[in-house]
Amino acid sequence: MFGKTNHVQVTVTAGPEPKWFSQAQNDADLIFGGAEYMLTDFEHPGMLDDKSRVELYVRPAGILVRKGNPKNIRSLADLTRPGVRIVDVNGAGQLGLWEDLAGRAGLIPGIQKNIAISLGNSAEAIARWKSDPSLDAWITYESWYYRLTDVTDLVKLPAKQKLYRGTPIVITKTSSNRGLAEKFVAFLQTAQAHAIFQKWGWK
Repeated sequence: MFGKTNHVQVTVTAGPEPKWFSQAQNDADLIFGGAEYMLTDFEHPGMLDDKSRVELYVRPAGILVRKGNPKNIRSLADLTRPGVRIVDVNGAGQLGLWEDLAGRAGLIPGIQKNIAISLGNSAEAIARWKSDPSLDAWITYESWYYRLTDVTDLVKLPAKQKLYRGTPIVITKTSSNRGLAEKFVAFLQTAQAHAIFQKWGWK
């Protein structure tokens, strides 16, 4: 939408970081993260203009299950049942996400024993989800459901259990399109852009 309005091509390259970092050193105008800590802990701080950093919108955590929900998972507590196999992403914006949710509900031991595999990022989790039908559930962001409607159903958590993480964006110090980058960040904060985020699972 921004590209059409401003007659410019907007290219978004998704993670994981090794996939895009080398190219980003040469030509990235903006870096965004799947949680605030991802930019705070960014290992190349000299690349970012921290004063330009903006928080966009939060997204809630939920539970992805198999289409049709064959294990009848309706809650976090259901993830503690014998025989439920969980995929965990221990990074990429989801570091500690399941533990934060389970800890508030007193379910850490029960959920931890059912984690069948722990992976480093969402791309790995999606690939494993599609190749290993024995995995029953994934505690992640609701937003991933809207990208995976063909292979998942979404179990939303009650409001009192929901956790949210942010979506920060920052301009690079090496941007050759500083003015346009600032204009793009301003666009992302408009009601028009917010509606797009909401369509894809952000609050």
